[in-house]
Amino acid sequence: MLALAYHIWSPNLMHCVCVCLAGMELRLKNGGHRCEGRVEVKHLNKWSSVFNFQWHLKEAAVVCRQLGCGAAVEALRRAHFESGVGPILFKSFRCQGTELTIKDCAQFQSDFRYLSSHGMEIGVICSGFVRLFGGHGPCSGRVEVNSGGGWTLLSDGNFTLSTAQVICAELGCGKAASVLGNLPFREDSEQVWAEEFHCEGQEPDLWFCPRVPCPGGNCPHRGAVHIICSEYTEVRLMKNGSSQCEGQVEMKTSGGWRTLCASHWNMANANVVCCQLGCGVAISTPKGAYFVEGGDEIWRDRFHCLGSESFLWNCPVTSLGVPACAHGNTASVRATLPTAQVSKTPAPEPSHSLYSRQLRLVDGGSRCAGRVEILQQGSWGSICDDSWDLSDAHVVCRQLGCGVALEATISAHFGEGSGPIWLDELNCTGEEAHVWQCPSQGWGQHNCRHKEDAGVICSEFMALRLVSEDQECAGWLEVFYNNTWGSVCHSPMEAVTLSVICRQLGCGDSGTLDFLVPLREGSRSRWVDGIHCRKTDISLWQCPSDPWKQRSCSPKEEAHITCAGNRPKSCPATAPCTDKEKLLLRGGDSECSGRVEVWHEGAWGTVCDDSWSLAEAEVVCQQLGCGSALEAPGEAEFGPGNESIWLDEVQCRGREPSLWACAAAPWGQSDCKHEEDAGVRFSTPVPGISSLPGILCIILGALLFLVLIILGIQLHRWRTECPDLSTFEDAVDEALYQEIDYLMNPENEDLQDSPGNLSEDSATKLSYYTEHHEENGEPESAPGTRDSVTDYGYDDVEELTVSEIPSVPGMSEKYFFLEKGGGARYSYSGDEEISTLNYSLYCLVTNETWVFLTVSGTSPQSPREAVNSSMEGKGSSLFLRQEDPGYDDIELAAI
Repeated sequence: MLALAYHIWSPNLMHCVCVCLAGMELRLKNGGHRCEGRVEVKHLNKWSSVFNFQWHLKEAAVVCRQLGCGAAVEALRRAHFESGVGPILFKSFRCQGTELTIKDCAQFQSDFRYLSSHGMEIGVICSGFVRLFGGHGPCSGRVEVNSGGGWTLLSDGNFTLSTAQVICAELGCGKAASVLGNLPFREDSEQVWAEEFHCEGQEPDLWFCPRVPCPGGNCPHRGAVHIICSEYTEVRLMKNGSSQCEGQVEMKTSGGWRTLCASHWNMANANVVCCQLGCGVAISTPKGAYFVEGGDEIWRDRFHCLGSESFLWNCPVTSLGVPACAHGNTASVRATLPTAQVSKTPAPEPSHSLYSRQLRLVDGGSRCAGRVEILQQGSWGSICDDSWDLSDAHVVCRQLGCGVALEATISAHFGEGSGPIWLDELNCTGEEAHVWQCPSQGWGQHNCRHKEDAGVICSEFMALRLVSEDQECAGWLEVFYNNTWGSVCHSPMEAVTLSVICRQLGCGDSGTLDFLVPLREGSRSRWVDGIHCRKTDISLWQCPSDPWKQRSCSPKEEAHITCAGNRPKSCPATAPCTDKEKLLLRGGDSECSGRVEVWHEGAWGTVCDDSWSLAEAEVVCQQLGCGSALEAPGEAEFGPGNESIWLDEVQCRGREPSLWACAAAPWGQSDCKHEEDAGVRFSTPVPGISSLPGILCIILGALLFLVLIILGIQLHRWRTECPDLSTFEDAVDEALYQEIDYLMNPENEDLQDSPGNLSEDSATKLSYYTEHHEENGEPESAPGTRDSVTDYGYDDVEELTVSEIPSVPGMSEKYFFLEKGGGARYSYSGDEEISTLNYSLYCLVTNETWVFLTVSGTSPQSPREAVNSSMEGKGSSLFLRQEDPGYDDIELAAI
């Protein structure tokens, strides 16, 4: 029979559980909760710590299971939870990890021996019996339990608030603020715990609550149950020692009732308190009006309500860097209803009153940066940027409790709104309490579009990052505050604080401080020290700390941390890599347009279009070297991605060196679908060309290049059609002298027989004069050739005057002849002959006008081949075709 007992031990109010089985009791000591600590067993009525040289997760898993503490997380040695008192039991268990109790392990029955030396005791960290999963941090989420075989969902059947209170207390999460049921399961086949818990509310842990097995192991339910635990549990207004609808604002925490500070306390916060208490509407917030001497330190947490929240603890809270509250500066509220009327008829809130209007900043990644929007007549609308300046922005920042304005943004810097445009031409002095009190054209009166939406960046805007050259989730911790990145000091930086930081950065659920890293160079702000986070804090901004200071600590106290999710920085191809290599565009029609994807944790993922604007697109543009941003489309304009959505609520100013330098939600944490993937479209500049004349030069140069290509193609076609032109004219050069002599001889009358053509005799002579000698391969000189003939051709020619040109029938107006300019020389190169020509072609267009064309070129043909190939099939091609008398051009194809 299993005997259970638990002991409360002070001063930390922690408890351990002892399990007695067959005369053997087991417990964990010195841990932070009942499911972690040094392993102790009771042998012969004496508690002893244990040394086991074969202590592994298998043995630790059995201990956790036997204690009802879920799964084993770590098996620790070397007195991790400090040494015990008295002798140490030297014991080997050799478990498989599936045993129900430690006595079922293979060597449990072996002899017990004791050691006298300490420092080697074993310990264990178990996951615990219950957890909240899927919420914001460890203090909210759906309820799951683990008996050692994995996490199993707890249904909402017969689940009570008392059970929720026990769970929140066990997890160190304060009290249950809300319990939600009827939530869908993650999977239809998901198993449900086969017992119902009936806690009374006083049990130290859920494991000790009475249980009722469900009939047939199937508990009735409507869905999963979700709990939200809170440090804050109640609120009240105290006047003259009694709770009323006016008085000093007090909140109950795990440490008791605490008075709230009046710093940053406003009407929106007061309205939430009044609504929560059923006290109607707040009419004023007199500071310190109901202050009573004595009591605890004034609670410094700042609430930033919109006014529509149901509970004060649902409002955004900041504590980081908040200074101590001045003595007597307590928050107070006066409501419309006196105490006697609370239980009767609450007065309705005046419709569209000054207090029903609300102000917020959206799409900026923080409550203190973004597009300015006002709730008016039940609709959120924006402000036009006409006349928008720092005076207007100061009013917005002060109204929201965000310090002073650092920048008044225009042109929809934080993206375009979708509702009405409520105000235009604002002209604030900077002293107004509400932005709608500034002079303007009136509600809804404007001549703007949403591309002119106004925004602000306030001094209280904060961001968080880890700075490292080669690590993703390790490095120097820095916060962005007052428009400057600065370090964080490491004192005291407990485990809960490190857990909050790492979780906020998307780097796992735990972290460690690194003290052995060398000091880094350079001077920077060291913004904050003394950070002490609570389990209920879901971001670093909620954690109490010392006030903001430029030099909060010395350089050697800057925090360098390593989170559980640390990994080397990696690239798609090589490591290390630049930020440019971890960013690409997909789905666009060019290299500089498409869906934005980033490389993180070894995989590509998309960016959500929440807060996506031209400022973010401009940073992407600079990172990729793609010119200026033209457009920042969202809603998956370039198609949806199919991997992770890595970034959401990206907040850039447009001048950051890369997207990683912009503020954003933690990696991998978004509320988006791929239908909201962000994209960009850029202009693509030509390096060094930025002016209109330069662009025109590029265009004209391209056109000229195109014309040259066309001319080259035409020349190539002409040379293809007339491949033997050069050798043909070389042959003509040799033969023409004889032909001219022949024509000038009055005895040769046969040319007159065929006007426009060479006579057969002339053609025969031309062939004869260019014929090679068959025996020695050299051209043979014909009888009667000129004395000036060289070995392979002629090197001069007698000039012919116009009067010497014969009158040939049919050619009375158009004649041509070749004048030898540089001479025709034939030479051999191996077995090939190269003929070079340089002639001027003269043509008599009319009786008084001559035109000429200079022709030069080379041909690998021999003179004989040139003449033969030219004469075959061309016949009368020595003469230009006849045209109309007025035509003065030469058709090259006829040559």
